[in-house]
Amino acid sequence: MELPSEISLEQIGAIYDSVKESYPNKRERISWHTGIQFKPEVIPEYQPAQGGPDGYLLSSLDGRQIVQARLDGYTFNKLKPYDRWETFREEAKRIWQTYAGIGSPKKVIRLALRYINRIEIPLPMRDFKDYILTVPEIAPGVPQGLERFFMRLVIPSDEAQAVAVVTESMEPGKDNSTVPVIFDIDVIRQATFAIDDPEIWNTFERLHDLKNEIFFRSITDKTKELFQ
Repeated sequence: MELPSEISLEQIGAIYDSVKESYPNKRERISWHTGIQFKPEVIPEYQPAQGGPDGYLLSSLDGRQIVQARLDGYTFNKLKPYDRWETFREEAKRIWQTYAGIGSPKKVIRLALRYINRIEIPLPMRDFKDYILTVPEIAPGVPQGLERFFMRLVIPSDEAQAVAVVTESMEPGKDNSTVPVIFDIDVIRQATFAIDDPEIWNTFERLHDLKNEIFFRSITDKTKELFQ
């Protein structure tokens, strides 16, 4: 997202006055970045840390809904328990309209939906594919035990004109009764939109459909039973 250069952090903070009934908790968002530059036959060059406040985090009283109003973009987060997609979408749209009215973005250049699912697979377990079909494959003849894994897939979709970044990892269980698996799906569309273009929300519908297709085609009926 691209805001006019004259928009200040204080101006972005004015969103709080419009949404404070739903999002009474406000704190500054601070971002820092640094880097290392590598060149052949040269000692790596460390770049100094840069950054500082770049926006605000506004959260609901229970902390389960969070608005990120930043100088470089807008994000709406919802923590569990989850409601219907339509409820999430309409609230995100309502706050976006407030943000856009204050920040006056020149254009939108990136749309994304991200769902982070934690699946508690019960033990004992014979095979991961009894629960999740998209998993690492160990070559025959190699010991088949798997204590930890991390896998990242980048999947383009011509139909949605988007890319899905699927990340899976296995976490240590709190006891010996389950294995927690993180199934992270981030669907992204890089394109240019006017801030009032209805195609923004049509695109979000396609991103949501793509997310659902990846998730539900990657899990089995046994996994669906865990969510009931």
